[in-house]
Amino acid sequence: MNRTRLIFISIIAVAVLIVAGSLIWRAATGTPVDAGLTVERPETVTVRLIVALPVEPWVRAAAERFNASNKLVEGSQVQVEVIAMDGLTALGRWDRNDFGALPAGTTPDQITEAERAGLVNFPTAWIPDSRYLVELANASYKERLGRDVFLTDGQYRAKPIAISLFTWGIYASRADVLQKSLGEVSWETIHQAATASGGWPELGGDPAWGFFKLAVPDPSKNVGGLAAMIAAAGEYYGRTDISVEDVTNPEFQKWLGELMGAVTNISGGSAYTAEDFALFGYSVGDGGQLLESDLLQNMQGVLTRWEDPLVIRYPQFVTWFDFPFTVWVGPETSALEKNAALEFQRYLLSEGEQAAALASGLRPANPDVAVTASNDSLFVKWADQGVQQVVPRTTAMRSPDRDVLLALLRWYELNVTK
Repeated sequence: MNRTRLIFISIIAVAVLIVAGSLIWRAATGTPVDAGLTVERPETVTVRLIVALPVEPWVRAAAERFNASNKLVEGSQVQVEVIAMDGLTALGRWDRNDFGALPAGTTPDQITEAERAGLVNFPTAWIPDSRYLVELANASYKERLGRDVFLTDGQYRAKPIAISLFTWGIYASRADVLQKSLGEVSWETIHQAATASGGWPELGGDPAWGFFKLAVPDPSKNVGGLAAMIAAAGEYYGRTDISVEDVTNPEFQKWLGELMGAVTNISGGSAYTAEDFALFGYSVGDGGQLLESDLLQNMQGVLTRWEDPLVIRYPQFVTWFDFPFTVWVGPETSALEKNAALEFQRYLLSEGEQAAALASGLRPANPDVAVTASNDSLFVKWADQGVQQVVPRTTAMRSPDRDVLLALLRWYELNVTK
């Protein structure tokens, strides 16, 4: 036997003796056999969650209940931190990489300690208004990094946690006159009302009402404003997909300009039009197409202050938000943080939390929960105002791409807010 082989055998023998001695010692002392292989876990793991404004009150309340329940993931207690942010604002921050995603091919162990400290506040997950915002953000990062950061399949895929449609919210007195003079409420009848040179008297309404006033949220502050214009374009063209060419069509721009000419300074400069209805009444507008949940949440305020309730009418061409819970899959967050985010996602989709969402006027994403599942359901409370438990047959608009959104936003800036 040569010397090299003898040394090798000796090393193996020593290793075996060490392992055998370790096992004997663990057996004698009661130490678990795998203790040396266990990865040390932090006592607390924080899920930093960016949340769209329409669902933020419900998600924040759910996070408080979740945090108080001391949920554990892989031995660490999960705490959820909610950061309220409008979908367009969040999309802009993702596009500019304001959150500080690492360059392509870089992992946390390759950067400085100071740079790693900067990742402490990196978002673990995002609940935007609509999944098309996720797709737009992912496309931006895929171009920059060469990989997906938000997934459409697998356990980390974007998953809706609630649904809310865009519906017409109009003061009952005005809705009665519009229906008698022009027919069912639609973008076309609203356009006719907006362009009536004689104002409400020409339509059969009270002369004291003046001219028809349309309420539309500021699209630069609330993605709902863009959703309303997309629905208007869908009805104008009679189809579900809208292109940049459609937006820049001079005839459509003239029609849309006449329509938006009836937008009031209050509603056109605000991100919270439904809330403004409750606070400022008719000065905000006579009606508009707004998020169903926002309208339902502010029904009581309108009725209390103005004694003329809003009524809800459902459009033929409908847009909606599905509030997808979207986990960031890049190396900026740990596997533990990602799994903790999934735990909260499951909590939001539980029957109890889905029923709690009904008090915020949100339709459950969990199919096992009906809109009547809670005594606090706003769908039950405001049934007499036109809210429907089962949405009537409508035509669903397709999600717009980035160019269409930017074209509509630019048109609005040039023609409505100038």
